[in-house]
Amino acid sequence: MAEFFATNYLGITLVILGQGLLILVPLLVALAFLMYADRKIWAAVQMRRGPNVVGVFGLLQSFADFLKYIVKEVVIPAGADRFVFLLAPLITFVLAVVAWAVIPFNEGWVLADINVAILYVFAVSSLEVYGVIMGGWASNSKYPFLGSLRSAAQMISYEVSIGLIIIGVILTTGSLNLTAIVHAQDGAYGMFSWYWLPHFPMVVLFFVSALAETNRPPFDLPEAESELVAGYQVEYSSTPFLLFMIGELTAVVLMCALLTLLFFGGWLSPIPGLPDGLHWMLLKMAFWFFMFAMVKAITPRYRYDQLMRIGWKVFLPLSLGWVVLVAFFAKFGAFGGAYARWAIGG
Repeated sequence: MAEFFATNYLGITLVILGQGLLILVPLLVALAFLMYADRKIWAAVQMRRGPNVVGVFGLLQSFADFLKYIVKEVVIPAGADRFVFLLAPLITFVLAVVAWAVIPFNEGWVLADINVAILYVFAVSSLEVYGVIMGGWASNSKYPFLGSLRSAAQMISYEVSIGLIIIGVILTTGSLNLTAIVHAQDGAYGMFSWYWLPHFPMVVLFFVSALAETNRPPFDLPEAESELVAGYQVEYSSTPFLLFMIGELTAVVLMCALLTLLFFGGWLSPIPGLPDGLHWMLLKMAFWFFMFAMVKAITPRYRYDQLMRIGWKVFLPLSLGWVVLVAFFAKFGAFGGAYARWAIGG
């Protein structure tokens, strides 16, 4: 009996590990090409070539950068807390990756199709700030510490708005399951049945909040080079620095996936009659990543007081008011029978 359970447990573990690798390996490879695309978009806006030497059209530049970071020496400041200093980038990377466990890419293409998927993503993304705080504190230097404090205040501020915006989608659908949210957008009018139309103001707020949440320009205040000498990761080099950057880019792509799932129908076809599938999910995510890159290329950095004022005095009241408005319409059945009954509690 013990041998049976041991063998069965080992088999289940190998299956779960294999499924995890099916998500992790394509994601990491995609990140390399997305970083290349990011740099090419900046270059095009600035009328220059960008990466064009390593590989055909420079396609292998990200892999060359990866190899460079791997073989460089890991330098740890003399006064740093070595354990926390090395743990911080690892936490940032791991938390950014494990959030993808509940992201569905197609019908049935999800590692864990749990009923509280949105709550899981929100909980994991909220913990990512700890990696930044630990990195700034463990460096034993005032500039990284100031950068980590900025990041904590910024991420907490905009997580509130993102949470309230998601609550509006939950009230509309009646489910915390991401697959169910996509199914609720499957209507006879194609893309006009998706949630971007009734929730359009919140799409804009979610996108801007995602920029601030992931420390992307124009809200990259935690790593403002002109003020903080590169912020919380200024003392990092080699592989730990690489883990910070991969974690940040993974969080950006995760926000692209959430925008696609919550407001733009996930893997659903925009035109009625065309087959749904993985390609629609990837195309929509690529569009939103292009928008992230364009914002970085064309917008100047905000002052920190402007950033916090927008988060607390503009986005928070607007998103809270939207929740009240959506709840009012759900109460009176504006979103259809099943969802309205759930909102009422019937």
